Amino acid sequence: MTSCHTPDRHIRCARSTDAGRVGAILSEFIDTTPWMPRIHSRAQDLGFAGMMIERGWVSVVEQNERVVGFIALDGPRVQALYVGAEARGRGHGAALLQGAQAALDALELWTFQANNCAQAFYRRHGFSEVERTDGARNDEHLPDIRFLWERAE
Repeated sequence: MTSCHTPDRHIRCARSTDAGRVGAILSEFIDTTPWMPRIHSRAQDLGFAGMMIERGWVSVVEQNERVVGFIALDGPRVQALYVGAEARGRGHGAALLQGAQAALDALELWTFQANNCAQAFYRRHGFSEVERTDGARNDEHLPDIRFLWERAE
């Protein structure tokens, strides 16, 4: 992934020592989103973060040497993109996503239909909706949307 650095922002590959912070960011989203069910413990969120890092999927964005967000890419599939609440709205998520877009010709992801902010964010970054489901195939059983982005030729 290419770097999108500013004087106070740095993007890098995640290290095993980042698992705690990555898991905390994921847990924070779940805990502060009223429509999001908690189906895993915080310890399981940490384990999931560690697994994604171990597989080499995760890049983190740091602000002032503190991890404030992350993206997990399994090839062209965005498995996760989260920014901590205190750092949202400052371009960190956009920097992570733009880095992925610079490195790949296409990206796909799923987001929940209830997550209007995420839908607007992905549409602003050139993603198009390609499928909606009733949520029967995801762990949370929430209706979701598959988005696709392809580099313009």
